[in-house]
Amino acid sequence: MRGTGWLKALGALAAFALLGVGVGYLLATIVKRQAEAEQYPLRLVEIGELEVDPAVWGRNFPLHYERYLRTREDYGRTFYGGSTPYDKLEAKPFLKIAWAGMPFSVDYKEDRGHYYAQWDQFHTKRSTEFNQPGACLNCHTGEFTKLVAEMGWDALNRTPYNEFRERLQAGGHLGITCADCHDPKTMALRITRPALENALKAQGKDWRQASRQEMRSLVCAQCHVEYYFLGEGKTLTLPWSKGLTVEAIEAHYDTYGFKDWTHALTGAPMIKIQHPEYELFTTSVHYKAGVACADCHMPYIRIGGRKISDHWIRSPLTNVAQSCQTCHRVPEAELVERVKTIQDRTKELLTTAEKALEEAIFALQKAVEAGLPPERLEEARRLHRAAQLRWDFVDAENSMGFHSPQEAARILAHATDLARQAQLAAERALREK
Repeated sequence: MRGTGWLKALGALAAFALLGVGVGYLLATIVKRQAEAEQYPLRLVEIGELEVDPAVWGRNFPLHYERYLRTREDYGRTFYGGSTPYDKLEAKPFLKIAWAGMPFSVDYKEDRGHYYAQWDQFHTKRSTEFNQPGACLNCHTGEFTKLVAEMGWDALNRTPYNEFRERLQAGGHLGITCADCHDPKTMALRITRPALENALKAQGKDWRQASRQEMRSLVCAQCHVEYYFLGEGKTLTLPWSKGLTVEAIEAHYDTYGFKDWTHALTGAPMIKIQHPEYELFTTSVHYKAGVACADCHMPYIRIGGRKISDHWIRSPLTNVAQSCQTCHRVPEAELVERVKTIQDRTKELLTTAEKALEEAIFALQKAVEAGLPPERLEEARRLHRAAQLRWDFVDAENSMGFHSPQEAARILAHATDLARQAQLAAERALREK
């Protein structure tokens, strides 16, 4: 009897274990299928390889599309950003001095949401009053993938922007769209901008081997980076041949003797830095911890029973609970105050650098007006270029230092020092006249 009892007990345990395995497998299958359903829902329409209209994609992904459309909304001002367009030249007169002789001194406004990426570029005086290349369309039209398929990337870059105006207007002013970041068949994240692919390839990297978490930043790096137009073909190029730090970018430009324009007051060969969010972010604690751009700017949200990445791309300060508190388990007010402290201090350092640059520019202007020969001003101009490149790296970057506070502070300290050196070099040249 005892032996029979033990056998029954063992049988019951085995059955229980098998039941547990079965239940575990069932739960794992349910979770997997749910994840697949969230990522690949029922397809109502087939999305073609060259379909760029987000409304078509929205037939299959209505929740994502609904959130994307909210990038049309003005969610107001944050401490040093937001989506309310205002005239930055009017708000900070120093900018006209810094950019004397180039298009940014004529028109520079706060950016609106991704929905308006093409519209705002189309109407800025920088494109209506100056001859710009089609290379601008790499980041300022949702029709990019279609245009490249039709005419080739090289032709798109070198074709004057104004030759695209009729086409862009007829297309309905598509801003950043689904096709820019997603494969239409699998919805996997992808790189569609050759400039980024070329820059990664030069570093021995293939984005196709990147993890999904890495891709959640790399798709943003298609546009939120420093760039320039290379050669007569105006090929959009990322200056990453020597690395992503400000010094590495400067070394790239100096190696090739590149300049965006000659400063109208000082005669220095200048670089205009453009929104290097990705480059600054790669120096941060968040980046090194594996945080992606999308974790903060497109955090996961729940709508009904669905969990999606929020395609209302905006400042994390408008959605602290999802953007920040998922990792930082402290009160919202404390997190917001921390951001404000970082940005206030960066702004203070930025203003200090601007004062030093302004005095350097005026000192150089006096030396130019005094008729000093170019060789006497070479050192001061070199220092002016180096100082302003660093100041602009932080000023043009859209986080007011938050993406990497210590790096931003380091860069601005060097900018101020170099600007003072430029001022002294110009004053010394004048004294030795």
